[in-house]
Amino acid sequence: MSGFLVTRRIGIDAGHRIMTHGSKCRHIHGHRYEIEASCRAARLHDHGEQSGMALDFGFLKEEMMAVIDGPCDHGFIAQAADGELLRMFAPEDGAAADAWIAALRETVAQEGFAATMDCRLGTKLYVLPVPPTAEQLAEHWFNRMAARVVERSDGVAELARLRVWETPNCWADYGLAAF
Repeated sequence: MSGFLVTRRIGIDAGHRIMTHGSKCRHIHGHRYEIEASCRAARLHDHGEQSGMALDFGFLKEEMMAVIDGPCDHGFIAQAADGELLRMFAPEDGAAADAWIAALRETVAQEGFAATMDCRLGTKLYVLPVPPTAEQLAEHWFNRMAARVVERSDGVAELARLRVWETPNCWADYGLAAF
């Protein structure tokens, strides 16, 4: 099947840790993540402001900035089960911290993630139900972006792949495309 594939890349800086990792990734550290969203289309728009395009690169960038950059850039990405780490971000100690963590976990259970700046030092915190590995981030952001791509392209394009570069040499892909 022939068609078009368009890709947009953004970069973010964020911290994380993989609490169950058997080596150095269990420690708090950060990455310069590069995120690529690739969209496929069988045809191009034949009229309007996206005429001759599968999806305007600017529209794709706006969606990536809203879903990924806004809540995560210069922030920390955590797993909801990582209570020790979440306690470090809690704005209060003791029972108030426990209630704050419970509320975050409830949001994650209902929405699939929680994004907040209601933290100690006003830091961005993005909480997932899974470990914040490159693979899990790729799947999570793909799922959050997919419907937005269809909407912004007026149904012409679909998100085919989301790639998360954790380092210049290591990345993970998630999507519809055969790899």
